[in-house]
Amino acid sequence: MDSPADITIEELQAGAAAVVDAEIEMLAEVLRAVVHDGASVNFCIPFSIDEAREFWLDKILPKVRACTLRVLTARHEDRIFGTVQLNLDMPPNQRHRADVAKLLVHPSARRRGVAKALMMALEEMALSEGRTLLVLDTVTASNAEFLYRSLDYVAVGVIPRYARAALTPELEGTTVMYKELG
Repeated sequence: MDSPADITIEELQAGAAAVVDAEIEMLAEVLRAVVHDGASVNFCIPFSIDEAREFWLDKILPKVRACTLRVLTARHEDRIFGTVQLNLDMPPNQRHRADVAKLLVHPSARRRGVAKALMMALEEMALSEGRTLLVLDTVTASNAEFLYRSLDYVAVGVIPRYARAALTPELEGTTVMYKELG
């Protein structure tokens, strides 16, 4: 993979068991690699491949099947190396918005436009669902925050000492951000 042109963005489908099993294995490896590389995405080390697999099987697939969560994957030659989630499960008075979660790119595939391609596809998906406001949070002053800012997300504020870092017991701040879509 050399550029975003080499990748395919697809939606995770909770269909045939054999396909789902293969995808879950790849998604679990991406999640594990990201956490072990220091990304703060709700997990901290030690973090096993079994725990990563359980996250996808127990937390994510049921929501995908219930149509309250949509998951995009970035692939290169049938290998998943990136993903992002669009949470559509909002109260009745907030059906115009969605939450962005778990933008994950395998460390070996970073700085090649994958995260940007995933986010642009996610924004199109949100619009197709009638969602015109996206909300997210990310570690303050992280590469992810700079990415979101480059995509015109607006910082609302910072919550200090929000969550434990992935690799250390230190507490990190989170920046809450939003974007209004066309």
